[in-house]
Amino acid sequence: MTDTTAHAPHPPHPPRPVVELYEAITGDEDARVCKDIPESACRVQPASFFIHLISNTATKIGDELASAKLVLAWLMAALGAPAALAGLLVPIREAGALMPQLLVAAFIRHAPVRKWFWIWGSIGQALAVAGMGLTALTLTGAAAGWVLVALTVVFALARGMSSVASKDVLGKTISKQRRGTLMGYASAAAGAVTLLLGLWLTLQGGADADAGFFAVLLLAAAALWLLAAAVFTTLQEEPGATGGGGNALTESLRSLGLLRTDAPFRRFVLTRALLMSTALAQPFYVMLAQQQGDGGLADLGLLILATGLAGTLSAPIWGRLSDRSSRRVLMAAGTLAGVLGVAVFLLVNLGVPWALSPWAFAAFLLIMGIAHAGVRLGRKTYLVDMATTETRAAYTAVSNTVIGILLLAGGVFGLVAQLAGTATAILALSLLALAGAVSAARLGEVQQD
Repeated sequence: MTDTTAHAPHPPHPPRPVVELYEAITGDEDARVCKDIPESACRVQPASFFIHLISNTATKIGDELASAKLVLAWLMAALGAPAALAGLLVPIREAGALMPQLLVAAFIRHAPVRKWFWIWGSIGQALAVAGMGLTALTLTGAAAGWVLVALTVVFALARGMSSVASKDVLGKTISKQRRGTLMGYASAAAGAVTLLLGLWLTLQGGADADAGFFAVLLLAAAALWLLAAAVFTTLQEEPGATGGGGNALTESLRSLGLLRTDAPFRRFVLTRALLMSTALAQPFYVMLAQQQGDGGLADLGLLILATGLAGTLSAPIWGRLSDRSSRRVLMAAGTLAGVLGVAVFLLVNLGVPWALSPWAFAAFLLIMGIAHAGVRLGRKTYLVDMATTETRAAYTAVSNTVIGILLLAGGVFGLVAQLAGTATAILALSLLALAGAVSAARLGEVQQD
Protein backbone atom coordinates (compact mmCIF):
# COMPACT_ATOMS: atom_id res chain seq x y z
CA MET A 1 0.00 0.00 0.00
CA THR A 2 1.20 3.48 -0.83
CA ASP A 3 0.18 6.25 1.54
CA THR A 4 0.19 9.80 0.35
CA THR A 5 0.73 11.70 3.56
CA ALA A 6 2.59 14.82 2.50
CA HIS A 7 0.56 17.71 3.80
CA ALA A 8 0.27 21.05 2.11
CA PRO A 9 0.04 24.19 4.26
CA HIS A 10 -3.22 24.33 6.13
CA PRO A 11 -5.92 26.09 4.07
CA PRO A 12 -7.47 29.23 5.56
CA HIS A 13 -10.75 29.02 7.42
CA PRO A 14 -13.87 29.84 5.37
CA PRO A 15 -15.42 33.32 5.72
CA ARG A 16 -17.25 33.86 9.00
CA PRO A 17 -20.74 34.10 7.38
CA VAL A 18 -20.22 30.66 5.85
CA VAL A 19 -19.19 29.25 9.23
CA GLU A 20 -22.17 30.85 10.99
CA LEU A 21 -24.63 29.51 8.42
CA TYR A 22 -23.05 26.05 8.72
CA GLU A 23 -23.37 26.16 12.52
CA ALA A 24 -27.00 27.25 12.24
CA ILE A 25 -27.90 24.44 9.83
CA THR A 26 -26.05 21.63 11.58
CA GLY A 27 -26.47 22.76 15.18
CA ASP A 28 -22.70 22.78 15.68
CA GLU A 29 -21.51 25.12 18.40
CA ASP A 30 -17.97 24.86 17.06
CA ALA A 31 -17.42 24.07 13.38
CA ARG A 32 -13.85 23.01 14.18
CA VAL A 33 -14.97 19.90 16.08
CA CYS A 34 -14.49 16.87 13.81
CA LYS A 35 -14.61 13.18 14.60
CA ASP A 36 -12.91 11.28 11.80
CA ILE A 37 -11.41 13.61 9.19
CA PRO A 38 -7.97 15.28 9.04
CA GLU A 39 -7.36 18.67 10.63
CA SER A 40 -6.89 20.31 7.24
CA ALA A 41 -10.32 19.00 6.11
CA CYS A 42 -11.86 20.07 9.41
CA ARG A 43 -10.69 23.67 8.95
CA VAL A 44 -12.64 23.99 5.69
CA GLN A 45 -15.56 21.72 6.62
CA PRO A 46 -18.20 24.52 6.54
CA ALA A 47 -17.23 25.37 2.95
CA SER A 48 -17.03 21.68 2.03
CA PHE A 49 -20.49 21.14 3.50
CA PHE A 50 -22.06 23.72 1.18
CA ILE A 51 -20.11 22.50 -1.86
CA HIS A 52 -21.47 19.00 -1.23
CA LEU A 53 -24.94 20.41 -0.53
CA ILE A 54 -25.15 22.45 -3.74
CA SER A 55 -23.69 19.69 -5.93
CA ASN A 56 -25.83 16.92 -4.45
CA THR A 57 -28.97 19.05 -4.59
CA ALA A 58 -28.38 19.84 -8.27
CA THR A 59 -27.86 16.18 -9.21
CA LYS A 60 -30.85 15.02 -7.16
CA ILE A 61 -33.09 17.56 -8.90
CA GLY A 62 -31.68 16.33 -12.21
CA ASP A 63 -32.59 12.78 -11.17
CA GLU A 64 -36.18 13.86 -10.61
CA LEU A 65 -36.43 15.74 -13.91
CA ALA A 66 -35.05 12.72 -15.80
CA SER A 67 -36.77 10.02 -13.74
CA ALA A 68 -36.78 6.67 -15.54
CA LYS A 69 -39.88 5.60 -13.61
CA LEU A 70 -41.97 8.56 -14.78
CA VAL A 71 -40.41 11.07 -17.19
CA LEU A 72 -38.50 8.73 -19.52
CA ALA A 73 -41.32 6.19 -19.59
CA TRP A 74 -43.82 8.90 -20.57
CA LEU A 75 -41.36 10.23 -23.18
CA MET A 76 -41.12 6.75 -24.72
CA ALA A 77 -44.90 6.63 -25.06
CA ALA A 78 -45.07 10.16 -26.47
CA LEU A 79 -42.52 9.24 -29.16
CA GLY A 80 -44.29 6.00 -30.04
CA ALA A 81 -41.43 3.73 -28.93
CA PRO A 82 -42.21 0.03 -28.29
CA ALA A 83 -43.37 -0.75 -24.78
CA ALA A 84 -40.75 -3.50 -24.49
CA LEU A 85 -37.99 -0.89 -24.76
CA ALA A 86 -39.65 1.28 -22.12
CA GLY A 87 -39.54 -1.70 -19.77
CA LEU A 88 -35.72 -1.74 -19.98
CA LEU A 89 -35.21 1.78 -18.65
CA VAL A 90 -35.46 1.25 -14.90
CA PRO A 91 -33.42 -2.00 -14.70
CA ILE A 92 -30.67 -0.52 -16.86
CA ARG A 93 -30.60 2.77 -15.00
CA GLU A 94 -30.48 1.19 -11.53
CA ALA A 95 -28.55 -2.04 -12.07
CA GLY A 96 -26.28 -0.59 -14.75
CA ALA A 97 -25.11 2.07 -12.31
CA LEU A 98 -24.36 -0.47 -9.58
CA MET A 99 -22.92 -3.63 -11.16
CA PRO A 100 -19.68 -2.22 -12.70
CA GLN A 101 -18.67 -0.49 -9.48
CA LEU A 102 -16.24 -3.17 -8.29
CA LEU A 103 -14.04 -2.49 -11.29
CA VAL A 104 -14.46 1.26 -10.91
CA ALA A 105 -13.59 1.19 -7.20
CA ALA A 106 -10.39 -0.79 -7.81
CA PHE A 107 -9.34 1.84 -10.34
CA ILE A 108 -10.29 4.77 -8.11
CA ARG A 109 -8.18 3.42 -5.24
CA HIS A 110 -5.04 4.24 -7.24
CA ALA A 111 -5.86 7.98 -7.12
CA PRO A 112 -5.03 9.94 -3.94
CA VAL A 113 -7.56 12.67 -4.89
CA ARG A 114 -10.88 11.22 -6.02
CA LYS A 115 -13.21 14.16 -6.52
CA TRP A 116 -12.36 14.20 -10.23
CA PHE A 117 -14.05 10.83 -10.72
CA TRP A 118 -17.25 12.36 -9.32
CA ILE A 119 -16.86 15.37 -11.62
CA TRP A 120 -16.31 13.32 -14.79
CA GLY A 121 -19.18 11.05 -13.84
CA SER A 122 -21.45 14.08 -13.46
CA ILE A 123 -20.38 15.41 -16.86
CA GLY A 124 -21.08 11.99 -18.39
CA GLN A 125 -24.58 11.99 -16.94
CA ALA A 126 -25.16 15.51 -18.26
CA LEU A 127 -24.14 14.52 -21.79
CA ALA A 128 -26.35 11.42 -21.73
CA VAL A 129 -29.42 13.31 -20.53
CA ALA A 130 -28.81 16.13 -23.02
CA GLY A 131 -28.73 13.47 -25.73
CA MET A 132 -32.11 12.22 -24.51
CA GLY A 133 -33.51 15.73 -24.82
CA LEU A 134 -32.23 16.05 -28.38
CA THR A 135 -33.67 12.62 -29.18
CA ALA A 136 -37.09 13.86 -28.11
CA LEU A 137 -36.84 16.61 -30.73
CA THR A 138 -35.43 14.59 -33.62
CA LEU A 139 -36.54 10.93 -33.49
CA THR A 140 -39.71 8.90 -33.09
CA GLY A 141 -40.77 5.26 -32.88
CA ALA A 142 -38.35 2.38 -32.39
CA ALA A 143 -35.34 4.49 -33.41
CA ALA A 144 -36.04 6.91 -30.56
CA GLY A 145 -36.55 4.00 -28.18
CA TRP A 146 -33.22 2.33 -28.99
CA VAL A 147 -31.31 5.62 -28.73
CA LEU A 148 -32.90 6.34 -25.35
CA VAL A 149 -31.97 2.86 -24.11
CA ALA A 150 -28.37 3.31 -25.31
CA LEU A 151 -28.10 6.73 -23.64
CA THR A 152 -29.50 5.20 -20.45
CA VAL A 153 -26.60 2.71 -20.49
CA VAL A 154 -24.12 5.61 -20.81
CA PHE A 155 -25.92 7.47 -18.05
CA ALA A 156 -25.83 4.43 -15.75
CA LEU A 157 -22.11 3.83 -16.21
CA ALA A 158 -21.30 7.47 -15.49
CA ARG A 159 -23.59 7.34 -12.48
CA GLY A 160 -21.73 4.31 -11.16
CA MET A 161 -18.41 6.17 -11.24
CA SER A 162 -19.89 9.13 -9.37
CA SER A 163 -21.53 6.86 -6.79
CA VAL A 164 -18.29 5.17 -5.74
CA ALA A 165 -16.38 8.44 -5.63
CA SER A 166 -19.10 10.40 -3.80
CA LYS A 167 -19.14 8.32 -0.62
CA ASP A 168 -15.36 8.17 -0.51
CA VAL A 169 -14.96 11.93 -0.92
CA LEU A 170 -17.82 12.59 1.53
CA GLY A 171 -16.07 10.46 4.15
CA LYS A 172 -12.82 12.39 3.67
CA THR A 173 -14.27 15.92 3.79
CA ILE A 174 -17.35 15.80 6.07
CA SER A 175 -17.19 14.56 9.66
CA LYS A 176 -19.28 11.74 11.10
CA GLN A 177 -22.69 12.83 12.46
CA ARG A 178 -22.90 15.57 9.81
CA ARG A 179 -23.25 13.39 6.70
CA GLY A 180 -26.85 12.33 7.22
CA THR A 181 -27.90 15.94 7.80
CA LEU A 182 -26.18 16.97 4.56
CA MET A 183 -27.86 14.26 2.49
CA GLY A 184 -31.20 14.97 4.15
CA TYR A 185 -31.20 18.64 3.13
CA ALA A 186 -30.19 17.77 -0.44
CA SER A 187 -33.00 15.23 -0.71
CA ALA A 188 -35.49 17.71 0.72
CA ALA A 189 -34.58 20.37 -1.85
CA ALA A 190 -34.98 17.88 -4.69
CA GLY A 191 -38.30 16.79 -3.24
CA ALA A 192 -39.50 20.41 -3.22
CA VAL A 193 -38.74 20.77 -6.94
CA THR A 194 -40.58 17.51 -7.62
CA LEU A 195 -43.50 18.91 -5.65
CA LEU A 196 -43.67 21.99 -7.87
CA LEU A 197 -43.45 19.87 -11.02
CA GLY A 198 -46.29 17.66 -9.83
CA LEU A 199 -48.41 20.70 -8.95
CA TRP A 200 -47.89 22.15 -12.43
CA LEU A 201 -48.87 18.86 -14.09
CA THR A 202 -51.94 18.53 -11.90
CA LEU A 203 -53.12 21.99 -12.96
CA GLN A 204 -52.88 20.97 -16.64
CA GLY A 205 -55.97 18.77 -16.27
CA GLY A 206 -56.34 16.40 -19.21
CA ALA A 207 -53.71 18.11 -21.37
CA ASP A 208 -50.97 16.01 -22.98
CA ALA A 209 -47.27 16.92 -22.73
CA ASP A 210 -45.58 16.90 -26.15
CA ALA A 211 -41.99 16.02 -27.08
CA GLY A 212 -40.89 19.65 -26.72
CA PHE A 213 -41.94 19.67 -23.07
CA PHE A 214 -39.82 16.58 -22.35
CA ALA A 215 -36.87 18.04 -24.27
CA VAL A 216 -36.89 21.18 -22.12
CA LEU A 217 -37.16 19.07 -18.97
CA LEU A 218 -34.20 16.86 -19.93
CA LEU A 219 -31.98 19.71 -21.11
CA ALA A 220 -32.63 21.49 -17.80
CA ALA A 221 -31.59 18.32 -15.98
CA ALA A 222 -28.36 18.17 -18.03
CA ALA A 223 -27.57 21.78 -17.10
CA LEU A 224 -27.96 20.89 -13.42
CA TRP A 225 -25.41 18.07 -13.69
CA LEU A 226 -22.94 20.44 -15.37
CA LEU A 227 -23.52 22.98 -12.59
CA ALA A 228 -22.86 20.30 -9.98
CA ALA A 229 -19.59 19.33 -11.69
CA ALA A 230 -18.44 22.95 -11.82
CA VAL A 231 -19.18 23.54 -8.12
CA PHE A 232 -17.46 20.29 -7.08
CA THR A 233 -14.18 21.39 -8.67
CA THR A 234 -13.82 23.92 -5.82
CA LEU A 235 -13.84 21.20 -3.11
CA GLN A 236 -10.58 20.95 -1.14
CA GLU A 237 -9.90 17.22 -0.75
CA GLU A 238 -6.97 15.93 1.29
CA PRO A 239 -4.88 13.37 -0.67
CA GLY A 240 -5.54 9.92 0.78
CA ALA A 241 -4.15 6.42 0.81
CA THR A 242 -3.78 4.49 -2.42
CA GLY A 243 -3.71 0.73 -2.44
CA GLY A 244 -4.67 -2.47 -4.17
CA GLY A 245 -1.82 -3.56 -6.39
CA GLY A 246 -2.65 -5.57 -9.48
CA ASN A 247 -5.33 -5.14 -12.06
CA ALA A 248 -8.90 -4.07 -11.45
CA LEU A 249 -10.38 -7.55 -11.89
CA THR A 250 -8.03 -9.05 -9.29
CA GLU A 251 -8.87 -6.31 -6.83
CA SER A 252 -12.58 -6.72 -7.54
CA LEU A 253 -12.49 -10.43 -6.72
CA ARG A 254 -10.49 -9.67 -3.58
CA SER A 255 -13.08 -7.08 -2.54
CA LEU A 256 -15.88 -9.62 -2.93
CA GLY A 257 -14.13 -11.63 -0.25
CA LEU A 258 -15.36 -9.03 2.24
CA LEU A 259 -18.75 -10.75 2.16
CA ARG A 260 -17.09 -13.88 3.56
CA THR A 261 -14.61 -12.35 6.01
CA ASP A 262 -16.40 -9.23 7.29
CA ALA A 263 -19.52 -10.27 9.25
CA PRO A 264 -20.82 -6.74 10.07
CA PHE A 265 -20.53 -5.75 6.43
CA ARG A 266 -22.25 -8.99 5.33
CA ARG A 267 -25.17 -8.28 7.65
CA PHE A 268 -25.45 -4.76 6.23
CA VAL A 269 -25.55 -6.05 2.64
CA LEU A 270 -28.26 -8.57 3.59
CA THR A 271 -30.31 -5.80 5.23
CA ARG A 272 -29.90 -3.53 2.22
CA ALA A 273 -30.90 -6.35 -0.12
CA LEU A 274 -34.14 -6.96 1.78
CA LEU A 275 -34.95 -3.25 2.01
CA MET A 276 -34.35 -2.92 -1.74
CA SER A 277 -38.00 -3.96 -1.88
CA THR A 278 -39.04 -0.38 -1.03
CA ALA A 279 -37.60 0.78 -4.38
CA LEU A 280 -39.06 -2.12 -6.35
CA ALA A 281 -42.53 -1.60 -4.86
CA GLN A 282 -43.05 2.01 -5.96
CA PRO A 283 -43.77 1.33 -9.67
CA PHE A 284 -46.42 -1.22 -8.62
CA TYR A 285 -48.21 1.45 -6.57
CA VAL A 286 -48.20 3.62 -9.71
CA MET A 287 -49.48 0.72 -11.82
CA LEU A 288 -52.25 0.03 -9.32
CA ALA A 289 -53.28 3.69 -9.38
CA GLN A 290 -53.41 3.62 -13.19
CA GLN A 291 -55.53 0.47 -13.15
CA GLN A 292 -58.03 2.00 -10.75
CA GLY A 293 -58.11 5.49 -12.34
CA ASP A 294 -58.37 6.97 -15.83
CA GLY A 295 -54.62 7.27 -16.41
CA GLY A 296 -54.82 11.02 -17.09
CA LEU A 297 -52.02 13.55 -16.74
CA ALA A 298 -53.72 15.05 -13.68
CA ASP A 299 -53.55 11.68 -11.90
CA LEU A 300 -49.86 11.42 -12.76
CA GLY A 301 -49.31 14.92 -11.41
CA LEU A 302 -51.02 13.92 -8.17
CA LEU A 303 -48.60 11.01 -7.77
CA ILE A 304 -45.61 13.23 -8.51
CA LEU A 305 -46.92 15.68 -5.91
CA ALA A 306 -47.01 12.87 -3.37
CA THR A 307 -43.46 11.82 -4.23
CA GLY A 308 -42.13 15.36 -3.89
CA LEU A 309 -43.97 15.94 -0.64
CA ALA A 310 -42.56 12.72 0.80
CA GLY A 311 -38.98 13.81 0.22
CA THR A 312 -39.55 17.38 1.37
CA LEU A 313 -41.24 16.40 4.63
CA SER A 314 -39.20 13.39 5.63
CA ALA A 315 -35.65 13.66 4.30
CA PRO A 316 -34.32 16.26 6.80
CA ILE A 317 -35.87 14.31 9.69
CA TRP A 318 -34.51 10.98 8.45
CA GLY A 319 -31.11 12.63 7.94
CA ARG A 320 -30.86 13.91 11.50
CA LEU A 321 -32.15 10.64 12.91
CA SER A 322 -29.57 8.77 10.81
CA ASP A 323 -26.79 10.77 12.43
CA ARG A 324 -28.05 9.49 15.78
CA SER A 325 -28.75 5.88 14.76
CA SER A 326 -28.97 4.88 11.11
CA ARG A 327 -29.75 1.33 12.26
CA ARG A 328 -32.98 2.47 13.91
CA VAL A 329 -33.88 4.50 10.83
CA LEU A 330 -33.62 1.36 8.69
CA MET A 331 -35.79 -0.53 11.18
CA ALA A 332 -38.47 2.17 11.23
CA ALA A 333 -38.52 2.72 7.45
CA GLY A 334 -38.70 -0.99 6.67
CA THR A 335 -41.53 -1.48 9.13
CA LEU A 336 -43.47 1.47 7.70
CA ALA A 337 -43.13 0.17 4.12
CA GLY A 338 -44.09 -3.37 5.14
CA VAL A 339 -47.16 -2.44 7.14
CA LEU A 340 -48.36 -0.09 4.38
CA GLY A 341 -48.09 -2.79 1.71
CA VAL A 342 -50.00 -5.35 3.74
CA ALA A 343 -52.73 -2.77 4.42
CA VAL A 344 -52.99 -1.80 0.73
CA PHE A 345 -53.26 -5.46 -0.28
CA LEU A 346 -56.14 -6.00 2.15
CA LEU A 347 -57.94 -2.76 1.20
CA VAL A 348 -57.76 -3.45 -2.53
CA ASN A 349 -58.85 -7.07 -2.25
CA LEU A 350 -61.73 -6.12 0.06
CA GLY A 351 -62.81 -3.49 -2.49
CA VAL A 352 -62.98 -0.65 0.05
CA PRO A 353 -64.31 2.27 -2.08
CA TRP A 354 -62.28 5.11 -0.59
CA ALA A 355 -59.06 3.09 -0.97
CA LEU A 356 -59.49 2.95 -4.77
CA SER A 357 -59.61 6.73 -5.37
CA PRO A 358 -56.72 8.77 -6.89
CA TRP A 359 -56.33 10.66 -3.61
CA ALA A 360 -55.98 7.40 -1.68
CA PHE A 361 -53.25 6.17 -4.00
CA ALA A 362 -51.49 9.52 -3.68
CA ALA A 363 -51.56 9.02 0.10
CA PHE A 364 -50.20 5.48 -0.28
CA LEU A 365 -47.37 6.72 -2.49
CA LEU A 366 -46.67 9.53 -0.01
CA ILE A 367 -46.21 7.05 2.83
CA MET A 368 -44.18 4.74 0.59
CA GLY A 369 -41.98 7.67 -0.45
CA ILE A 370 -41.36 8.56 3.18
CA ALA A 371 -40.35 4.97 3.94
CA HIS A 372 -38.08 4.75 0.90
CA ALA A 373 -36.40 8.07 1.80
CA GLY A 374 -35.65 6.61 5.23
CA VAL A 375 -34.14 3.48 3.71
CA ARG A 376 -31.97 5.48 1.30
CA LEU A 377 -30.65 7.93 3.88
CA GLY A 378 -30.28 5.29 6.58
CA ARG A 379 -28.30 2.82 4.50
CA LYS A 380 -26.08 5.54 2.96
CA THR A 381 -25.24 7.01 6.36
CA TYR A 382 -24.72 3.55 7.87
CA LEU A 383 -22.29 2.52 5.14
CA VAL A 384 -20.21 5.71 5.26
CA ASP A 385 -19.99 5.69 9.07
CA MET A 386 -19.29 1.96 9.27
CA ALA A 387 -16.37 2.15 6.85
CA THR A 388 -12.88 3.60 7.24
CA THR A 389 -10.90 5.59 4.71
CA GLU A 390 -9.25 2.35 3.56
CA THR A 391 -12.45 0.29 3.23
CA ARG A 392 -15.07 2.86 2.18
CA ALA A 393 -14.63 2.55 -1.60
CA ALA A 394 -14.55 -1.28 -1.45
CA TYR A 395 -17.62 -1.44 0.83
CA THR A 396 -19.55 0.85 -1.50
CA ALA A 397 -18.58 -1.05 -4.63
CA VAL A 398 -19.23 -4.53 -3.25
CA SER A 399 -22.63 -3.67 -1.79
CA ASN A 400 -23.69 -1.78 -4.92
CA THR A 401 -22.60 -4.63 -7.19
CA VAL A 402 -24.57 -7.20 -5.19
CA ILE A 403 -27.64 -4.96 -5.15
CA GLY A 404 -27.29 -4.34 -8.90
CA ILE A 405 -27.41 -8.08 -9.60
CA LEU A 406 -30.42 -8.50 -7.32
CA LEU A 407 -32.21 -5.60 -8.99
CA LEU A 408 -32.08 -7.44 -12.29
CA ALA A 409 -33.43 -10.53 -10.55
CA GLY A 410 -36.17 -8.32 -9.11
CA GLY A 411 -37.86 -8.46 -12.49
CA VAL A 412 -39.55 -11.61 -11.20
CA PHE A 413 -42.00 -9.38 -9.32
CA GLY A 414 -43.28 -8.17 -12.68
CA LEU A 415 -44.24 -11.77 -13.41
CA VAL A 416 -45.93 -11.97 -10.02
CA ALA A 417 -47.98 -8.88 -10.87
CA GLN A 418 -48.92 -10.30 -14.26
CA LEU A 419 -49.91 -13.74 -12.96
CA ALA A 420 -51.33 -12.98 -9.51
CA GLY A 421 -52.15 -9.26 -9.66
CA THR A 422 -50.37 -6.02 -8.83
CA ALA A 423 -51.60 -6.01 -5.24
CA THR A 424 -50.05 -9.45 -4.69
CA ALA A 425 -46.68 -8.16 -5.94
CA ILE A 426 -46.96 -5.30 -3.44
CA LEU A 427 -47.71 -7.82 -0.67
CA ALA A 428 -44.67 -9.95 -1.52
CA LEU A 429 -42.37 -6.90 -1.53
CA SER A 430 -43.89 -5.67 1.74
CA LEU A 431 -43.04 -8.96 3.45
CA LEU A 432 -39.45 -8.53 2.29
CA ALA A 433 -39.44 -4.99 3.76
CA LEU A 434 -40.57 -6.36 7.12
CA ALA A 435 -37.80 -8.96 6.94
CA GLY A 436 -35.38 -6.11 6.23
CA ALA A 437 -36.53 -4.30 9.37
CA VAL A 438 -35.83 -7.43 11.41
CA SER A 439 -32.41 -7.77 9.77
CA ALA A 440 -31.63 -4.11 10.57
CA ALA A 441 -32.30 -4.82 14.23
CA ARG A 442 -29.34 -7.24 14.15
CA LEU A 443 -26.91 -4.57 12.90
CA GLY A 444 -24.46 -2.89 15.25
CA GLU A 445 -24.57 0.80 16.08
CA VAL A 446 -22.00 2.73 14.02
CA GLN A 447 -22.85 6.28 15.12
CA GLN A 448 -21.53 5.66 18.65
CA ASP A 449 -17.91 6.50 19.49
